[in-house]
Amino acid sequence: MSFELVPLAVVMFAVTYPSRAMGLLNPAIERMPRPLLAYLQLVGPAVLAALAAANVMVATTDGRHEFVVGLPWLSVLACIAIVAWRRNLFIGLAVAVAIAIAGRAAGLP
Repeated sequence: MSFELVPLAVVMFAVTYPSRAMGLLNPAIERMPRPLLAYLQLVGPAVLAALAAANVMVATTDGRHEFVVGLPWLSVLACIAIVAWRRNLFIGLAVAVAIAIAGRAAGLP
């Protein structure tokens, strides 16, 4: 097991925790300017989208990075479509996971 990424995780926590815990750290959050509130509410989804995009679009094999189109794309697109349609992240994620499980069980890459 390697611990070389632990310092990076600590730095990421120190940078992102205040924005995620703004409601707990600032009891008067409703008095903050609307643009700042909108920004803070979109930090989490933006980070998750960046992580999902990196995991879906790029595969690393033998130290090389390759652009990949496959089953994860279908899962992510289905999740985005269902969340936009139903306005429910849980249902979108559940469908994406179900697609990934079914695809892996069928032997798709």
